[in-house]
Amino acid sequence: MATSKWVLDPTHSELAFKVKHMMISTVTGYFEQFEGELETDDENFNNASVEISVDVASISTNNADRDGHLKSDDFFNAEAFPKMTFKSKSFDGTTLTGDLTIRDVTKEVALDVEYNGTAVDPYGQTKSGFEVTGEINRKEFNLSWNAVTEAGSIVVSDKVKIVGAVQFVKQ
Repeated sequence: MATSKWVLDPTHSELAFKVKHMMISTVTGYFEQFEGELETDDENFNNASVEISVDVASISTNNADRDGHLKSDDFFNAEAFPKMTFKSKSFDGTTLTGDLTIRDVTKEVALDVEYNGTAVDPYGQTKSGFEVTGEINRKEFNLSWNAVTEAGSIVVSDKVKIVGAVQFVKQ
């Protein structure tokens, strides 16, 4: 069977994260610039390979001061490490396992994937959509800044939820 190549459609995709602030509320952030490719020889995408590259400086949490802090060396250090990447190792139809690189650290992560289906758009392009979720410990990727409140609560949780809604266009 022939291999099919798919390209991420950033116009119809979003990459987000959620993290607890002071352990009482959740802050959501997005990356506004990213690209990716998917290759498969199976119409159900089993064993597909995926590569994603994210422009770290495109981070947005709807707060310019917080975004600036996240781009600094306390967190992503966007100047020294401008890209965050994911390269898959395996996909069984529901679990996508691969290497996530943030800053100068690469760790294997497993992400849950829900395949939403394939459709042809009004322009004749074949598109497939997926929901991707997972969780990482940010400190494992040298995103270690934190502070403690007067009451003893930490300001930023170590646990970060990854949430992606992605659409790929068949080439």
